[in-house]
Amino acid sequence: MRSILFFMNELPASRRLRTGRISIPGQVYLVTTVTREREPVFGDLSAARRVICSLMNSDARGHATTLAFVLMPDHLHWMLQLGPTFNLSRVVQQMKSFSAHAAGAALWQPGFHDHALRRDEDLAAAARYLVANPLRAGLVRHVGDYPHWDAVWL
Repeated sequence: MRSILFFMNELPASRRLRTGRISIPGQVYLVTTVTREREPVFGDLSAARRVICSLMNSDARGHATTLAFVLMPDHLHWMLQLGPTFNLSRVVQQMKSFSAHAAGAALWQPGFHDHALRRDEDLAAAARYLVANPLRAGLVRHVGDYPHWDAVWL
């Protein structure tokens, strides 16, 4: 067991994130991905809108259904239901690629963190927690004051 743990610690961070990842069509996932060098690029409205458009593009193509998201200055939290066409890694990669191309710049660090939500988890409560990130980060006094979020329940 010790050699496995040692090996896992030697893997690049993006590879460790992929270890054990399973993609199930119809499954709801929480995805977090960060900007390159954690630059706060989404303080710029234009850059933020490009990412939001890329989320909608994934929806329009049937690759995923966006249930909730919040785009923080240097990272994205995205609750999505995976569609039948692509695995989770490909959906996230396409969103990153589309948004970076639209921005004309490299936006994202490699890899992402994901969490598959269990059937017994309250999705609306998870979405409320997700979109309250700007409030907890001290960026706004009220969730509704933050411009870069949406949720199907709210």
